[in-house]
Amino acid sequence: MLIDLRSDTVTKPSPEMLEAMMAAKVGDDVYKEDETINLLEERIAKMFGKPHAMFFPSGTMANQTAIKLHTNPGDQVICDKYAHIYNYEGGGASFNSGVSCKLIDGNRGMFNAQDVIDAINPPEFYHNPLSKLVEVENTTNKGGGACWDFKELERIKSVCTAHNLGYHLDGARLWNALVAKNETTEQYGDVFDTISVCLSKGLGCPIGSVLTGDEKFMKNALRIRKMLGGGMRQGGFLAGAGLYALDHNITRLSEDHNKAKELGEHLKMLSVVKHVEQSETNIVIFELDEVKNSNAFISKLKNYNILISDMGQGKLRLVTHLDYTNDMHSKVLDTFKALKF
Repeated sequence: MLIDLRSDTVTKPSPEMLEAMMAAKVGDDVYKEDETINLLEERIAKMFGKPHAMFFPSGTMANQTAIKLHTNPGDQVICDKYAHIYNYEGGGASFNSGVSCKLIDGNRGMFNAQDVIDAINPPEFYHNPLSKLVEVENTTNKGGGACWDFKELERIKSVCTAHNLGYHLDGARLWNALVAKNETTEQYGDVFDTISVCLSKGLGCPIGSVLTGDEKFMKNALRIRKMLGGGMRQGGFLAGAGLYALDHNITRLSEDHNKAKELGEHLKMLSVVKHVEQSETNIVIFELDEVKNSNAFISKLKNYNILISDMGQGKLRLVTHLDYTNDMHSKVLDTFKALKF
């Protein structure tokens, strides 16, 4: 039995999800004639209280589209040093939109309103790039699945409004944050100009993300998606998985969160583990006492058919998900107890 804890993207569609996919009514989405994609977009838009939403093949493409909608070449995006758009999207912000990133040295991928104020370039000082967009990620991947304080997000919104800055949420794991913090999609729709949400992480879909936002931004989203190669034909088979996931796979995320917390507590008992980040959702990031121990630790777990991720610099990551069963969880906990160094 292989236990894959590298990411929540490793899940396979359940038989019920596959059935929903095969039953989807499809058409050519480039002509906006795919009924199931249209239904998914309408549903996501309604959930967040936005006028429009758009289905994308990937979260990276959705985020890159949002950046391009908010900025012009030469502008600057304010984000945390841990931000996915900066670290894990292949330099797409500079390549696709010609923008730079002003990095905030936050805490676990999160920052505050004063940090944003301090990062804004004076618009009259033409030597600096123009600050045009503030981007946040919830939950934070490199921050160990940490959840933002919603009141701080509201304070940052006030700063954005005062300085005429766009406000984008990379909500790749927003579903986890909503469950963990008992928050609503409507709350986030009221605060952010644009929001991307992923269907292929915690919700278990094989592919897909959705970008939703206000009219003045989304009116150009279709053109940008086309430029980036994101036009799909009978994509409703994929959207059918998304609709199924929204109905069946959100509330169960608390199971993943509980397992992650238990994994973190057991890791703290290992002598080779120096620090374990607090686990609020489904990600556990921990640090070993010496960087050189990373490969040995990964190899030991692999001998037990357990796979985890190396984040570099001595930090390792576990991610729980819907294909991580109770039996698998028991085996991992027993393995931790048996590990010798």
